[in-house]
Amino acid sequence: IDADAVARSVLEVGSTGLHQVFERFGPGVLQADGSLNRDALGAIVMADPAAKSDLEGITHPLIQMAIAQQLQARAEAGDIAAVVEAALLVETGSWRLYDQLWVVRASRPIQVERLMARKGCDEATAIQWIDNQLPVDEKAKHAHVVIDNDGDMAALSAQVHTAWDTLMAQAIDEG
Repeated sequence: IDADAVARSVLEVGSTGLHQVFERFGPGVLQADGSLNRDALGAIVMADPAAKSDLEGITHPLIQMAIAQQLQARAEAGDIAAVVEAALLVETGSWRLYDQLWVVRASRPIQVERLMARKGCDEATAIQWIDNQLPVDEKAKHAHVVIDNDGDMAALSAQVHTAWDTLMAQAIDEG
């Protein structure tokens, strides 16, 4: 379950979440078609910790509820495990809702490089985004599994598969 996709869905046109964001932040956070202007909202919350807190107060409960619904549906379908991919599990405290926390970490230079490539932003903006999150080493302190992501995709994949195989073996053993 991709928490970013869930976050987008709770802020779709016509949603309660988007209405609450509009009420708090005003028309400047909307596109002409009524959809969320993520860049405008991002600029506001990056510059103002109180605004960031307000946004999180709106979105985090909605996101957690939607994820819980998806997890319930997977359990009802008989899935023995599900993965929730979310950058802010530790910051929100929601990591406590799950049986295990896996943290994928990369060194700061790699984080900056990858964020610049993914968002098409400059180094200062990438650093600002990274600095607005809990340092990855702090997140790792809560983790059951820590996966190193400084290498290539093959190395990452091998680590994830090993951790997944271990988890599945434990699930089978526990019956």
